[in-house]
Amino acid sequence: MMATPAKRPAMVSVAGSDPSGGAGIQADLKTATALHVYGAAVLTSLTAQNTKGVTGIHPIPAEFVVEQYESVVTDLDVASIKIGMLGSADVVVALADAIKRHDPVDVVLDPVMVATSGDQLVPDDTVDAIRDHLLPLSTVITPNLPEAAVLAGIDEPSDRESMIAAAESLRELGARGALVKGGHNTDEYALDILVDADGPAGFAAYRVDTDNTHGTGCTLSSAIASYLTYPMPLREAVQGAKRYVSGALESAASWKIGDGRSPVNHLWELEGGLPEKQKR
Repeated sequence: MMATPAKRPAMVSVAGSDPSGGAGIQADLKTATALHVYGAAVLTSLTAQNTKGVTGIHPIPAEFVVEQYESVVTDLDVASIKIGMLGSADVVVALADAIKRHDPVDVVLDPVMVATSGDQLVPDDTVDAIRDHLLPLSTVITPNLPEAAVLAGIDEPSDRESMIAAAESLRELGARGALVKGGHNTDEYALDILVDADGPAGFAAYRVDTDNTHGTGCTLSSAIASYLTYPMPLREAVQGAKRYVSGALESAASWKIGDGRSPVNHLWELEGGLPEKQKR
């Protein structure tokens, strides 16, 4: 008699939809596929957006977000969860409760709530709910510099030392790991700082000279979540995700999709391998 095959581990993305395909759920599923991981999706909002910007957002009610989540985790062998855009405090609290009802899995929290300009994208009660309910459930949280400042209640980090301090503050709030992304600095290398139980670690990547950056944050966090399903230790997952995103940025530097900021190339590794600058 043929043995029953084991279920293949899955990564589920809980995020908003980007109809132009460069960010959100669409970017997360492309990333999972490129990294040979089965990806599933729970939508938190529908957006009207393209490479030039967002013109509309249609939030999905908390109870239906949870219904989607329950339908996935009670059937698939979910090994990791990537959490992106969450539209309201109600969704945050309901999702956190749903996550706690099931076996522990790795949670990668990408807190989409503050733009790189410093403008807050979600209400204060949603920020508070993320800090109080989801951050303590996260294997790693991946804020940009303004998001790290808002969540930790500090000034925006501006150098390696202040990024380490921000990440340590996020761990004190309950996250097992905090990856503070420094990609919006102007140094030659993009430096991210991870602080976990083993202390701080820096992850530097050659800065790619391109405006085609649509979906970069979504791609990084979903790549980390994908690698965690292998399973892979957190630091190796972060290193692998940084390499993948660097290749996706450089591969897309010469293409044009849309009239705004084109997305990264999620399939770059399937189209010819590592770009020359990333081989250094």
